[in-house]
Amino acid sequence: MFCFGNERQKLRVALGFVLISTGALIPASATPSLVLNLDTQQVLYAEDAGDPWYPASTTKLMTALVTFEALANKEVFLETSVVMSSRAMRQDSLKSGLEIGSVMTLEDALYAVLVGSANDVAVALAESVAGSEDAFAERMNATAQRLGMTASHFVNANGLFERTQQISARDLAILAREIYLGFPQYRDVFATSKVLIDGVEIKSYNELLTRLPGTVGMKTGFVCSSGRNIVALTDENGQRLLTVVLGATTGRERSERAAKLLTEATNGELSPDGRQLDQIANNLHQQPEDMRKRVCSSQSAAYEVRQNKRYPMGIGRNKSYLKAAAKHKSHSIHTWKVSVGFGGPLPNPKPK
Repeated sequence: MFCFGNERQKLRVALGFVLISTGALIPASATPSLVLNLDTQQVLYAEDAGDPWYPASTTKLMTALVTFEALANKEVFLETSVVMSSRAMRQDSLKSGLEIGSVMTLEDALYAVLVGSANDVAVALAESVAGSEDAFAERMNATAQRLGMTASHFVNANGLFERTQQISARDLAILAREIYLGFPQYRDVFATSKVLIDGVEIKSYNELLTRLPGTVGMKTGFVCSSGRNIVALTDENGQRLLTVVLGATTGRERSERAAKLLTEATNGELSPDGRQLDQIANNLHQQPEDMRKRVCSSQSAAYEVRQNKRYPMGIGRNKSYLKAAAKHKSHSIHTWKVSVGFGGPLPNPKPK
């Protein structure tokens, strides 16, 4: 019997078990994935690609697109100053050494956000483009609506967990395609694998950039509720391929699953399933699965063991789809400081 990806997964769930390479039966634990020919929009593989999911830092792809469009409209420029506000510096982020009043150019901010995944810089960038993060989120949602990303809703610019912020693998593919084909002048940002912010080194979590030849982007993401997500793109020998993998348990699993799908697509082992990208239906009546218990709780170790059996690539003697690490492509960011005023309403006078 021939089944498309979504139908195959529903069959597995109905059966409740999956036969893995060792011959053992384990509970079905597949998470959404998608492979796309970027130019023809032919779907080469899809599994639950229309199911809503928490985007985590893949949100920053929409942050980038809204910024690219603002640059095209000359609302801002690559030389525009991006100032770290008090709101920006309240975000959970990497230890980049930034402080309230730290400033970088908008061009450097794009590198910090897309390579270093800096949550604080994402908020500051949103404020620079739209005046506030809330106004920027309105632009994000308007852009998603225009592109037909019907499963997507955005609340913030960095992807930190918000229950109402969601996306699907299908929608992420639409977003990534719009960015890569519509704004080729910024491809170098996505191909960069390391930034140095005033000498502080931050490496991209997308290890395919250095371990899968031909990889040119795009973004990873992780919060406990989403698991580990990736949007990865290869552009080699005239063939442009995109994969989305959501909800992976470990960094190894995420990278190996994405590399395996891209390698099989490159080698012609994945054939078009008869659909175009926009023919994948989003499941609009379902809430995103919360992966928190599976990846960030006392249940995590047992779940990881099951997923390692399901996706054993790169473990022990099992085949790995990743090559030896190549040299990082890096970008240096230099900041300066300005004074940031109070900016809020003045307090009432102290009572006499």
